[in-house]
Amino acid sequence: MATFIASAPETDFPINQRRIRAPRGLEKTCQGWIQEAALRMLMNNLDPEVAEDPDRLVVYGGCGKAARTWKDFDTIVATLRKLGNDETLLVQSGKPIGVIRTHEMAPRVLIANSLLVPRWATWEEFRRLEQMGLTMYGQMTAGSWIYIGSQGILQGTYETFAACGRKHFSKTEGESESPLAGRLVVSAGLGGMGGAQPLAATMNGAAFLGVDVNPARIERRLQTGYLDRMTRDLEEALHLVLGAKRKKQALSVGLVGNAAEIMPQLLRHGVAPDVLTDQTSAHDTLNGYIPLKKSPDEDLEALRRDRPQEYIGRAKESIALHVRALLELQARGAVTFEYGNNIRAQAVEAGVPEAFRIPGFVPEYIRPLFCQGRGPFRWAALSGDPEDIYRTDQAVVDTFPDNQDLARWIRLAREKVKFQGLPARICWLGYGERAKLGRRFNDMVRKGELRAPIVIGRDHLDAGSVASPHRETEGMKDGSDAIADWPILNALINTACGAGWVSVHHGGGVGIGYSLHAGMVAVADGSAEAERRLELVLASDPATGVLRHADAGYDEAVACAKDHDISVPGLNY
Repeated sequence: MATFIASAPETDFPINQRRIRAPRGLEKTCQGWIQEAALRMLMNNLDPEVAEDPDRLVVYGGCGKAARTWKDFDTIVATLRKLGNDETLLVQSGKPIGVIRTHEMAPRVLIANSLLVPRWATWEEFRRLEQMGLTMYGQMTAGSWIYIGSQGILQGTYETFAACGRKHFSKTEGESESPLAGRLVVSAGLGGMGGAQPLAATMNGAAFLGVDVNPARIERRLQTGYLDRMTRDLEEALHLVLGAKRKKQALSVGLVGNAAEIMPQLLRHGVAPDVLTDQTSAHDTLNGYIPLKKSPDEDLEALRRDRPQEYIGRAKESIALHVRALLELQARGAVTFEYGNNIRAQAVEAGVPEAFRIPGFVPEYIRPLFCQGRGPFRWAALSGDPEDIYRTDQAVVDTFPDNQDLARWIRLAREKVKFQGLPARICWLGYGERAKLGRRFNDMVRKGELRAPIVIGRDHLDAGSVASPHRETEGMKDGSDAIADWPILNALINTACGAGWVSVHHGGGVGIGYSLHAGMVAVADGSAEAERRLELVLASDPATGVLRHADAGYDEAVACAKDHDISVPGLNY
């Protein structure tokens, strides 16, 4: 039995007067906690504390949206409030299109975002269809309703910088400080994803210089405690960060400026960073990357609106200048890597064929973790009470008492991370660990140790949920970089195992035509049904990462499958 969804009525007030905030506490407005969790996390994505541009429904990443239109948002909310515990809502690129009779263990919501038939999978075709109102860009956790602010990528960035430090800047034996202490890290892009970089760098003891053309983004990182200082003057910025480097002090400075201009200026100043990367929204040359102005009073917004192809061409010209500077800084000794925004591919299109001399961060630093099914495990307190997160922090430490790196992360996160929207946390866990912690959280809810259920999800930057040849699957051992079966299998098995909601997306942080990826969310509400869902989903989800890498021939993944008794047909243990 299927139900067609009629659109909700248009709201009577202007969009810019809307202020969305997720409900808190134990009182439900939906028929079940999964529906309630989906509703609250959708709203949380658009909380002004969380979203980059909530008036336009944009959560992060240039144009990553939570719903296609405000009318669609209202319809989703109204439908979730009526959705039965044996029904599933279907959402097509941010538009609710039907309710299907399923069963109690099925997901309550299934989402597909930005999917195009491969021959038509271009930015030009996507934007044509978007203008017609037929699709939207979901990024990764924007359109799957599990974004938790910059903290969502914070530990991944922390882990990447830490791995970079261990690989390139060995500590003296007996030295207790981080390998990045006394090192300068430089990057650009301080939006929803890149905004995690300053805090991740200083957590690793580094001096950090971050460039962003939008001063509001830098101000936001100051307000949320992710950044220490802000300036509009390059000389002042260099004085601050180089002084901190000499003193081995952790300090982060946000510089207002365009990376295409600032990176070449570093060359002229003779400053070669120790570590160099980039998190501008270069994957989207229309809505993400900002080109250099031809004059101080040029109206780039008018250019974007009235002559989009010219704007895209100008953005690519600026990307070329930006990447040429990165390459020259790399030649002068900076450890340089792309941080998954596809800037190298854009630079190649703009006439910089050597752009891929810059390696990607996954093959350089993260793949060994993926082989163990290790990745970003995130959770949010539906009570809205920070104490619930602090209690779960302690549960993490108690559950894994021998993991000192994890304990250090939890301590640092509690000290330094300000919550955005619903209180939330993230940590990286491997196969077996995720299910164990999920059961622990569910037990805490059942016993009344937490004031309300916990919603558990992850980033799509994970072990087995992404096919992205310029990011998560770059340089696979067996050459399977572009094989996209894996995220589909991930979504299918998470659906079969009863995730609360499941999503499949196209594009993510690298752009249309460059990736497919899948997300899942589960809910710990203290019930026996929730425990069963958590046991299945939090095992199957990381298992696809182990299987993906075992199939590609990684010995670490084969060993992980053997150690955890993950069945791999045809593989003799």
